[in-house]
Amino acid sequence: MPKVLIIDNDIDLQESLHSSLCQAGFETLCLSDVSMILEKIAQDDIDAVILELLDHEIDGFELCGKIRSHTQIPIIISSKLTHISDKIRAFELGIDDYMTKPYEAVELIARIKALLRRIEPRKRVFGALNIDAKRRTIKLYNEDIELTNTEFDILLFLVDNRLQPVSRERIAHTINAIHDDTGLRSIDTHIRNLRNKLGDSAKEPKFIQSVWGIGYKFCL
Repeated sequence: MPKVLIIDNDIDLQESLHSSLCQAGFETLCLSDVSMILEKIAQDDIDAVILELLDHEIDGFELCGKIRSHTQIPIIISSKLTHISDKIRAFELGIDDYMTKPYEAVELIARIKALLRRIEPRKRVFGALNIDAKRRTIKLYNEDIELTNTEFDILLFLVDNRLQPVSRERIAHTINAIHDDTGLRSIDTHIRNLRNKLGDSAKEPKFIQSVWGIGYKFCL
């Protein structure tokens, strides 16, 4: 049963969404204290987040960035903000869908189901390398590998585009929507650190291959 986290200070809406989602076969958790959000997502194996951008102690856009930097689960904005600039900003931070209040619960449920159908299996296994995108963990030969958030997102981006080499500019542009330390030079530094942690080599790559004149490619 998919588990959805509802983050909204409107108690009436929380209860309404809870009822509708449960009837549609979802399990729900409601949260008003956003300081607990990352802990809640990690502990309760959340499959999707519904988030209001307003009325929190923490800026809602900042909250989007924090969630996305820790997990790749779908984020659906359910908000009173209607301006196109707000929507664009939210999408640039990595959200998956944006619904403007008021809306019908049946449409929200349909969008959640569509997102859950489209997302790849959360675990990607490449030989001895095991990547859990949802929990943001890496294992190599069953040993945990500690990556920074930026390193993890770069590795996941290379994995998701593994059929073709990816330019340093494209990596920087994509990852910079989440992190602010991803200029072209820092991309090379992050790649070097990734290789070191994975026991990889630029001369004899097992995971990350340098493609002359282009950028990098995930080998497996």
